[in-house]
Amino acid sequence: LFELFRDCTREGITIAAPGFYAPQGRWVRLEPQDVHLNEKIESFDYRGRRITNFEMEGSALAGLAALMGHRAATICTIIAQRVALDACTDYKPFVRRMIATALDKLASLD
Repeated sequence: LFELFRDCTREGITIAAPGFYAPQGRWVRLEPQDVHLNEKIESFDYRGRRITNFEMEGSALAGLAALMGHRAATICTIIAQRVALDACTDYKPFVRRMIATALDKLASLD
């Protein structure tokens, strides 16, 4: 399936976070279990591949699909760069373009 999107996406590894605050390195009032977790994630390398996305929903979708005997994929629009402390606040046009592109590509499958 990745071949279908090779011309318009970047291949990377997505890591799943089981929550929004502490699992993604945010401090609320308590110190995270591992204060160096994000540094470990950022330095991870598997055969030249690096973690390019950190999200919460994709792993649940993949797990549910596998349990039900379906094939599934997720396509993410990355709107923030945690390391650079930069985020796109006007991300909706990028998400719309990603959805349109994904539907066009998937509709071309036989």
